[in-house]
Amino acid sequence: MITLPSRPRILVTRADRIGDLVVSTPVFAALREKFPDAWIAALVFAENRELVEGHPALDEVILYDKKGSEKGWLGNFAFSRRLAAKHFDAVIHLHSTNRMHWAGYLAGIPVRIGWDRKCSWALTHPRKDVKSEGKKHEALYNFELLEDFGIWPPQELETHFTLSPKARRSVEELFFQLGIPADKPLLVLHPTASCPSKMWPASRFAELADLAARKYGATIVLVGSDKDRQVSAEIAAACSASVCDLGGRLSLSMLGVLLRESAALVSNDTGPVHIASAVGTPVVSIFGRNQPGLSPARWKPLGKNARVVWRDVGCHPCLAHDCRINFLCLDVISVSDVLRELESLGSVWQKIPFASDIEEVPAKTGERP
Repeated sequence: MITLPSRPRILVTRADRIGDLVVSTPVFAALREKFPDAWIAALVFAENRELVEGHPALDEVILYDKKGSEKGWLGNFAFSRRLAAKHFDAVIHLHSTNRMHWAGYLAGIPVRIGWDRKCSWALTHPRKDVKSEGKKHEALYNFELLEDFGIWPPQELETHFTLSPKARRSVEELFFQLGIPADKPLLVLHPTASCPSKMWPASRFAELADLAARKYGATIVLVGSDKDRQVSAEIAAACSASVCDLGGRLSLSMLGVLLRESAALVSNDTGPVHIASAVGTPVVSIFGRNQPGLSPARWKPLGKNARVVWRDVGCHPCLAHDCRINFLCLDVISVSDVLRELESLGSVWQKIPFASDIEEVPAKTGERP
């Protein structure tokens, strides 16, 4: 068991992708409960700051600019020196990277906890990394790193996303400028992902959009980064219904507000599903690939209003982006399969955007591990 000072300074690092950071937010609350007088900081990529700013369990958010001032080993060394000045007593690396393990080591942080990969010699308390087995959710794997503090997973895992009133005003203004109806439910679609082995065909998203617009009178909104505009344009061109493409026009805070105000999100396995779940919006996440470490068991969105569509087509081993059968695991998922899961979420189509005020305290979701 690790013993810390009565008022410890604790750093949690998650220099990783959007969804990975969101599913890590239960760790902050657990640390605050165990150490109510601690100074607790989160170290994240600069572009992900809006995911954790305003979290009630955090005292500080430290930004790491991998592509800017912290680029290269010299930048990482300078960053480590600045980190040393903060005199942390312990660091918990939720995601293994050479950069983060080096930073904690060079900063002289006495207790350094993480997984035994990527320069694990820089850790004082390495733990065997079995996450690739995918036997449980990523949020639960995070808690394995807290066991030496006597911290165990809560009965309900709650993810967190702060809903900003300023971001709400920005979304309302954008809706007004684009003439998006205020009296129809919103169905948000996120049709892209980091790898083609995670992308349901764009034509299926188009079919789903037309069906939802026709059957439920939903307004269809596409989201994604600016580089995803080609896929969004393909979907919009294939749709009979009017489609609003907000790709590249939303900050992470604005995306959180948009999802909170939407009837539902249908998305590939990617970051926005976890934001939607954190703000309490029904979500259907579409999974491909047949690798345990990338499976729904490990990466599904949490919460009662989350559904997963995944088909095992017998690929062992799964070749992921090198698939030789044209991503059959995704191709066999029909529009009816996705719509069935969407309809199982209940009366999602009765939700009208901006019908109530956003409070400063964000919504949370829970699931028993």
